[in-house]
Amino acid sequence: MHLTFHKEIDNLRSKFLILGSMVEDRVRKACSAINTRDPEIVHYILTSDYEVDDMEIEIEEDCLKILALHQPVARDLRFIISIIKINNEMERIADYAQKIARRIEGIKQDIVPLCGVDFDIMSEKVITMLRLSLDSLINRDVDLAHKIFILDDDVDAFFIEAIGNIKQELKKTQSHPECLLNAFLIARHLERIADRATNIAEEVIYMVEGEIVRGDHNN
Repeated sequence: MHLTFHKEIDNLRSKFLILGSMVEDRVRKACSAINTRDPEIVHYILTSDYEVDDMEIEIEEDCLKILALHQPVARDLRFIISIIKINNEMERIADYAQKIARRIEGIKQDIVPLCGVDFDIMSEKVITMLRLSLDSLINRDVDLAHKIFILDDDVDAFFIEAIGNIKQELKKTQSHPECLLNAFLIARHLERIADRATNIAEEVIYMVEGEIVRGDHNN
């Protein structure tokens, strides 16, 4: 049973790595499409969400099976609990990537730049947060998890700046109201991905140290 348990844990890790790669790929593609508005990339993101959903369900079922059959304790139990929670966070991140694609689909190709909002830096920060959150999980690196909290503050600042730019554009012109709405929603979806990456970092700290961290990132 001991060998079977560790084999199932290794299999779970492998599946989660696949899920992480799938989600990160979709977020990267969504961020690149904000500027390029490539219809093929947008179409791919909108039509491939089922792959993430299927993997998320499979991982959850594996976690529940391990809990039922092996009844792990201490460190192993924290790992399974964390994977269940992070698994859900990953599925939600993929959903936000899909929402960004929908917003891009609703923006006319001839509106450049995107209603006065530059998403490059914000997108880069969000992608970095997601990558670091996955790296911190794989390597059980608490120090790396804490770095994500600092980046989240940066993303929040960019979100506030984006809202300010959108308001200024709205005062200057009323010719592209749908674009301004879509620009706001894209910024909001990026900010929510950052929040989900922060949630993953919190779960990594719990998994490694057994400490529950919720919003208090200064300790």
